[in-house]
Amino acid sequence: MKNIEHHMQRFLERLVDQGKERGVQLSVYYRGELIVDACAGTADSRDGKPVAATTLFPVFSVTKGLVATVVHLLAEEGRLNYDRRICEIWPEFGANGKERVTIRHALTHTMGIPGMPDGTSLMDAADWSRMCSAVARMTPDWVPGERMEYHARTFGWVLGEVIRRIAGRPFPQVMREKICLPLGIEEDMYAGIPDEAEPRIAILEEPGREESAADSLPAPVPEARLLSPEPRSIPLFAWMNTPEARRACVPSTNGIMTAQAIARHYAALLPGGVDGIELLPPSRVATATVPLQLQDGVPVNMSLGYRLGASESPMGSRPSVFGHGGYGGSIAFADRDCQLAVGLVHNRLSDNGATKEIIHELKRKLDIPID
Repeated sequence: MKNIEHHMQRFLERLVDQGKERGVQLSVYYRGELIVDACAGTADSRDGKPVAATTLFPVFSVTKGLVATVVHLLAEEGRLNYDRRICEIWPEFGANGKERVTIRHALTHTMGIPGMPDGTSLMDAADWSRMCSAVARMTPDWVPGERMEYHARTFGWVLGEVIRRIAGRPFPQVMREKICLPLGIEEDMYAGIPDEAEPRIAILEEPGREESAADSLPAPVPEARLLSPEPRSIPLFAWMNTPEARRACVPSTNGIMTAQAIARHYAALLPGGVDGIELLPPSRVATATVPLQLQDGVPVNMSLGYRLGASESPMGSRPSVFGHGGYGGSIAFADRDCQLAVGLVHNRLSDNGATKEIIHELKRKLDIPID
């Protein structure tokens, strides 16, 4: 297996040399063992700071997989039921036609509130109470459960508040207690960083956007732009380069972690777990990864919080695959049949980047079919 780690290390370095990646980490668990923990490139293009194994990367919606795991851990403890109405836990949420929205609807992106609440901005996103109050006042765009549309931001506030009310503690603390501490990754996975983690974070950049890492930092993003009601008034990468975004808790969007931390999380969801730690029993993982079926009977590549394998997914199309990707190409997933868990994070954001290329090369070296 050392030959695989060496090969993938060289492969990442070539991608950096070709300009397909800037800074990148890849971590792979196979049959319960860490077989690849590689990194390459620069964490900050302004000063050439190299990526290290301890470099932290913002991973956007990869964070949703962690939210789902916390929900399933609470379900396994008997503290929640997927079909419980959210207003029974959070009464204010039942306003304006949401009284029948369940935890299942939230996990499967079928609540009917996919957009940002009216009048809110990226600056507001750092204010948990304000955002939860605004989400509670939203009116569904369709009858909950009848249609699926990606809830890019509201997923995190709704389920994060449900977790907070059931567990009695904020989401970052619950995630730390139930995932990070058991797995020994408490300094490598955050949904809102402590000050001391700031120097370890890679600077994001996105080719073709109006601001690059060099001109958006260290100068602050203009306040007028942050206060705009349009959530994309500044590029997402520039928002995640700000101290405010990094310290906030936005569980759908602003997780910051290493590749090994998120891969270790998925390895612990496989049968047998990792280093003797199995976060959830196989029966619960099986329940959590049943494909969503809408009224038309057509299954989609969505389960209870995790994305599933699909023909166009970098994870592959195998039915045993589950995980979540993030804006710009970071991704993490597990494959139960292959006993494989992968974490891939980077700071050069692109929908057409090297994510699929890296995963295909890894599978080729492991003799896993590329599908």
